[in-house]
Amino acid sequence: MRKVAVVFSAFLLICLVTSAASAATISLFEWTLNVNGTIYTPGDTPPGSGTLDLAGTGLGTWTVSHTAVGLELYFVTLFVDHEIDEALNTFFNEFGSVAGAPAAGQRWEIDEPGYVFGDIYDNVLAGGQALDDLNGVPSAKPDDVSMAMSWNFLLAAGETATAKFLLSETAPTGGLYLQHTDPDSDANIYFSGSASIQGGGGPTIPEPGTIALVLSGLGLVAASRFRKSA
Repeated sequence: MRKVAVVFSAFLLICLVTSAASAATISLFEWTLNVNGTIYTPGDTPPGSGTLDLAGTGLGTWTVSHTAVGLELYFVTLFVDHEIDEALNTFFNEFGSVAGAPAAGQRWEIDEPGYVFGDIYDNVLAGGQALDDLNGVPSAKPDDVSMAMSWNFLLAAGETATAKFLLSETAPTGGLYLQHTDPDSDANIYFSGSASIQGGGGPTIPEPGTIALVLSGLGLVAASRFRKSA
C-alpha cells in the first residue's frame, strides 16, 4: 500500500508540473477606454472600477456608470490588444471568432489592431457606434488579434447607465462574446459584457438604429489622439 501511495503521489506531482508548464502566458499589450469621447490609455486612470489587470494579463472585470442630467447620448467602448504566448509562437498566428447575438445598444469588432491593415482602433476613437460588428481576423486569415466592445445608451434625466466588461479564460454561458484564440497554445480569451439603465422611468437601451437617428440630429464630436507606435 505504501508503494502504491508513493507512485500515486509521484503521478499527481507530474500532472501538476505538466499543467503549470503548459499554461499559456497572457499579457495585455495595449488598451483604450473611450468614455463618451474622452480617451483613456495606459498611464491614465480610467473611470470606473473592477478587477481588470490593465498592467498585466488584461483579464478581469471593469464597470463604468454614469447618471444623466438631461436627455443624453452616452457610450462606453473598451479596446484590448492581448498577446498569448508571444515569446513561444509570435503574435500573428492567432485568430478571432464571435458567438451569440449583440444586445440592444451593443456593438463589437475583432480586427488587426491597426499597425498593418485593421481599422478597429480608428473606430474605437470615432465613438460607440463606429464599431462595425465584423471579424477581420478569422481562422482562415490568422494575424495579430485585438477586440473592442461598446455599449450605447439614450438616457433621460436622472437615469443611470451601467456598462460592464468581462475578459476571462472561461467561456460565458450566454449572450454575445468575442473569442481570441492561439491555436498553437490551445488558449483562448473571452470578451463579454452587460449593461443596464436604472431610475428615471425613461427609455431603455435603444437599438443601434435609434441611436444613429438621434446622433444625426444632435451631432457627435469625435475625439482624437496621437497613438504611440509599438
